[in-house]
Amino acid sequence: MKPSSYAKDSNQMIRHVVCFQFKPDATTEQIKKVENEFSALKGKIPGILSLEWGKNNSPEDLNKEFTHCFIVTFENAKAREIYLPHPDHQAFVHILKPILKDVFVIDFTP
Repeated sequence: MKPSSYAKDSNQMIRHVVCFQFKPDATTEQIKKVENEFSALKGKIPGILSLEWGKNNSPEDLNKEFTHCFIVTFENAKAREIYLPHPDHQAFVHILKPILKDVFVIDFTP
């Protein structure tokens, strides 16, 4: 199934929520590089309307060791289709993978 087939309307905005759990041996410098590189994608890939992120600060202790959440808002399904295989996104993934323990992604249309 193509990614755009999940969107109700191909012209609707899409929110792409990505949460990371890092390996225990990931250094502060490596994590900072991931933060910076992910944040920089907004200026490199067309169709990204906004990019927000933060580190977990919930007192509920329900984060299952996921510490970082990034929310990317895409213009539409086509923008997401461009983003996923985009060379700058793939370069970011290359930086992330060595220190990534787990990830989950949820996309939705607001």
